[in-house]
Amino acid sequence: MKKSKTVLSIAAAAALLLTAGGTLAANAVVPSAAPAAQPAAEVQVSAANAVAQNRVSVGASAKAVGAALAKCQADKLPFVTVALVDRFGTVQAILRGDNAAEHTIEAAKQKAYTAAAFGAPTSELAKRIKGNGPSIADLPGTLFLPGGVPLKVNGVSVAGIGVGGAPDGMLDEACAAAGAAALAN
Repeated sequence: MKKSKTVLSIAAAAALLLTAGGTLAANAVVPSAAPAAQPAAEVQVSAANAVAQNRVSVGASAKAVGAALAKCQADKLPFVTVALVDRFGTVQAILRGDNAAEHTIEAAKQKAYTAAAFGAPTSELAKRIKGNGPSIADLPGTLFLPGGVPLKVNGVSVAGIGVGGAPDGMLDEACAAAGAAALAN
């Protein structure tokens, strides 16, 4: 009985493939001649319809993650990862310390994004999570554990720096704060 079910399943799959192939062939459209490629028209967007975006430069990003990792190393925490992301969560710079485990990479990126998106240190945001129901902690790509610090320009969050891997999130956050402080000058 089992063998006949297998044979029947294979036959059904073959019939489905044949039917799908026939349907594709029947619906295929063959153009008589390919149309000539037309150059795309250049459209100028007015400045009034564009959004200006502040971003941390590549040099400043490298300086911040370097300073954060140096703080962790000075505190005898060489096994962390530091990430700096823009306010949309795109990685600007990442630096993985010696012996930092794989999970520290995602933790650092998510803490950085959470701080950037909400404009507050993740230690403060973690205090807002209460109860057993859905909360902001359920938002994809976020991590509400201490270790993320926002980077602001004129009071507006433009990026975040996050550290993951220390045995306590407040140690992560101290390193992230050192990275942020490196850009204050």
